[in-house]
Amino acid sequence: MRVFVGRKGRPGNSLENYTRAWRGKHPVYKQQDCIGCQRCFLSCPEGTVYQMDKKKFDVNLDYCKGCGICAHECPVDDIDMVLEEGCETT
Repeated sequence: MRVFVGRKGRPGNSLENYTRAWRGKHPVYKQQDCIGCQRCFLSCPEGTVYQMDKKKFDVNLDYCKGCGICAHECPVDDIDMVLEEGCETT
């Protein structure tokens, strides 16, 4: 029988772990063509997208990992992924 010993801890998500420092890109909501479909809100794996008004969404950049799923899911291309300051493209 094998016994695995490790650190005691608990899993978390980005709302519990500050992720801004290592992100390469972040979403910018243009707020021009949003149809209020909530795809960005529903598809964010970290729950950092929030609804401001019926057709206005934004993201908590302190905890966003920059995965780009919100921008990919937007049917009207109202979200741009912008390179973080100090990051270079390859």
